[in-house]
Amino acid sequence: MAVLEPTNLLLLACALIYLWIGEPAEAAILLVFVAAISGLDVVQQHRSRRALAELARMAAPAVSLRRHGQELSLPPDQVQQGDLLRLEEGDRVAADAHITEAAGLWLDESLLTGEALPVLRQRVGEPIQAGALVASGRGWAEVVAMGADTELGRIGASLLQVNPPLTRLQRQTRRLTSRLTIAILALTTVLLLIHGAVTGRWSEALLATLALALALLPNEIPVVLALFLALGALRLGRIGVLARWPAAVESLGSTTVLAVDKTGTLTQNRMAVAALLTWPQAEGWRPHQPLAEPWHRLLELAVLASRLDPVDAMEVAIQRLASERLRHQNSDHFHPDWPLLGEYPITQDLLVVSQLWSDADGTQHIAAKGAPEAIAALCHLEPGTAARLLQAAEQLSQEGLRVLAVASGLDGAPRHPELSTTESEPLPPQVHDFLFQPIGLIAFADPIRPEVPLAIARAQAAGVRVVMISGDAPATARSIADQAGLPPGEPICGAELGRLDPSQLARRIQNTAVFARVMPQQKLQLVRALQAAGEVVAMGGDGVNDAPALKAADIGVAMGKRGTAVAREAADLVLLRDDFSALVDALALGRRIEANLHRALGYTLAIHLPIAVLSLMPLLLPQLPLLLLPVHIALLHLVIDPACTVVFEGIPATPQLMQQPPRPADAPLFTAQTWHQALVQGGLLSALVLAAAFWPDLAVTEQRSWVFALLLISGGVLVWWNGDRRSTLTRAGSLIGVGLWLLVQVIPGLAPLLELAPTPPALALGFTALVIALAWVPVGSSSAAAQ
Repeated sequence: MAVLEPTNLLLLACALIYLWIGEPAEAAILLVFVAAISGLDVVQQHRSRRALAELARMAAPAVSLRRHGQELSLPPDQVQQGDLLRLEEGDRVAADAHITEAAGLWLDESLLTGEALPVLRQRVGEPIQAGALVASGRGWAEVVAMGADTELGRIGASLLQVNPPLTRLQRQTRRLTSRLTIAILALTTVLLLIHGAVTGRWSEALLATLALALALLPNEIPVVLALFLALGALRLGRIGVLARWPAAVESLGSTTVLAVDKTGTLTQNRMAVAALLTWPQAEGWRPHQPLAEPWHRLLELAVLASRLDPVDAMEVAIQRLASERLRHQNSDHFHPDWPLLGEYPITQDLLVVSQLWSDADGTQHIAAKGAPEAIAALCHLEPGTAARLLQAAEQLSQEGLRVLAVASGLDGAPRHPELSTTESEPLPPQVHDFLFQPIGLIAFADPIRPEVPLAIARAQAAGVRVVMISGDAPATARSIADQAGLPPGEPICGAELGRLDPSQLARRIQNTAVFARVMPQQKLQLVRALQAAGEVVAMGGDGVNDAPALKAADIGVAMGKRGTAVAREAADLVLLRDDFSALVDALALGRRIEANLHRALGYTLAIHLPIAVLSLMPLLLPQLPLLLLPVHIALLHLVIDPACTVVFEGIPATPQLMQQPPRPADAPLFTAQTWHQALVQGGLLSALVLAAAFWPDLAVTEQRSWVFALLLISGGVLVWWNGDRRSTLTRAGSLIGVGLWLLVQVIPGLAPLLELAPTPPALALGFTALVIALAWVPVGSSSAAAQ
């Protein structure tokens, strides 16, 4: 509850003391201020909760389903009974359902059962439960229950909620505020006992020590940090980057390396077949040419090596070309009715996908597609033949095209002669048991996103390296890297990664911007190598096998459109549009949040220093009157709290932020520059208020009026010093204290109630001149505060 905050509890204690000594008017004023400060806290907490609620709504992954024959992508809460859920590797099952179709569907049901190993679920009508994860395979399932009616819903809604962990800065803040609170309470207790024993005025001593505690307690710091992180996460969401945890917002300012996928992040993920090359005839086709008979067989085999309901962008491009050019020209090469007998998926040792089919006569046919060097190995080509095939692939790759080779069985799907199995017997355990021949090459164009070169230049100007990770051939990856503006240099291939020991890789990785033929499992090796070299790594990924790397990275970045549920759950950030420029924008926003946070912290330290000095003086020198009463400190909090949260949080970024190196990851909450700037500003204001406090020939109420007016107005000056002077918010924030001071002057009876003397016109003019002068004193600037 906001009323139980330390500041409010101290004010309530002061109100009780005023009632005890017979001054109900002062007690009533303090209670009004407690209500006002509690109201501000409630508003701030509401803003944080609203930001987190909007982020939770954005974080809900879309569900792919079929409803009344129409393919849809909907939020989980819009799934209806009777919908057909599309189940793909990495998806989280959105509702209880019954399987209608499945191919090698293995589900991880550990969330529900605790069983660590995936379970095979592919019998038609077999029930599956919401919350299960598709470990491999694919299928369709009809929804029978949703939401609270599912088995997961009956287990309890708590399973669907994850409390974000405290960030490093939040842990630092809690430790700092806890230690300071204990030290301040111990100090005020000692001063209370000494002052009361020396003077015998215990009620005055108690008020003075409570005022000192109000001045010293850093209660704004945790509130400011929590609000900045929550609103920062919301601002990220509005530029298309979902922050799943506040720690991601905090870490953005320290990022030194962005390691991202090529396809769909740097490129548009709009694959189109750009070239066909038959083998060994080497007849080439380009999209402007008619698709004649020489290329029909190549496209037919490419289709047979792809899924009938493709998800991969290259398989979609193959199916699209076949549908547009092949289906109507030569139906003999189009086989939508052939049953699939078996699949041989891609492995780290063999970058090839193979599928075994049966025609209407029962004859088996096998087709394969994959990396040209892998197809050459699969076909057991002679060295000279393999070299010519790879040279042809290299020529296409140098155009920036992604190249796959296509192969077929020598005649149907023959086995090696050494095998005793026949076509009527069970499938061989590995694809190498078939005899293959190369059919040709198929090349894909995926244009680079037009905004990528500028985004990479922005990142590099900010001291952030961009590393591209691709499954393509080195020549293709290098060509795209050149278009994107990455530094020159030979790519490191996935096969080479396996041969390098950690120390060698750490050295090589420092000067390498492109990694080609990388398997998803190798991303974890890259993350660890970059971290071993001292980098703070933001790693992008979208597949099930990317999850370990995303988890190990300092900031895991999942793709929102094409990313699996596993990748999103492992990541800290989700790119809702799979757009690299949004990630660079997130870096800039992270630096803005960090710069504004340090503005707010510096302001908090600086404004508390003169208040603390004035509150301490009567306890050290008992003959001095108590100038700042608890009610005055409460009024000052009505200036400090909005300045910390509303004004500084909303200040826009300065151009210099993306032209300086990243902040060190282990940098403390209060940097040396923050301390120096706060002490200089606070020291100057302390000198001014002490001069007013000791001005000769002034009554106590006059001294109090001068001091209180100076603190209110100088609070606005501090906002002006630490903020961005071009910002409307800064100008408005600098007038909060002036406005409050004017209210005290113009509302009849308020100044005497606060034990303040009326301000003479000459003094008011002097204060106005002082505000103008202080506003131009070159102590701290917006650019300095931003660094």
